[in-house]
Amino acid sequence: MTAKTKGIAIVLRPDVEPHTDPARVIGRRTTCDSDEHPYLRGHEVVVVAVLKHALRNEEYESLTSDDAVRAAGGVGPDDRLEVAPILPDGTLSFATSDPRASDVHGFCDRARHGARRLPRGMR
Repeated sequence: MTAKTKGIAIVLRPDVEPHTDPARVIGRRTTCDSDEHPYLRGHEVVVVAVLKHALRNEEYESLTSDDAVRAAGGVGPDDRLEVAPILPDGTLSFATSDPRASDVHGFCDRARHGARRLPRGMR
């Protein structure tokens, strides 16, 4: 884009293909029950990255492929997941959030100290 170009909006959305395969992480379509991100409650989201050890360190690795997630040992209790809400038209929002992995359904079993965290309403 040049300085002379005006009036053109380029919408950047996460480049993932949503799915429901429990064996895969990136692109997984799920829901979130986070006290940190209450605005996500009741909305479907898609996992766009694993922020490896983000709860433990200020410096962390952003994993954006299932191969990278597997090589790093999968999703753990000290990880956050970068998620994008699914908009009413079925596309992904350009705005993402980073809830704890244990707050995202399908990853609740990775809660700290091995305690299984049940989704809200099932507690």
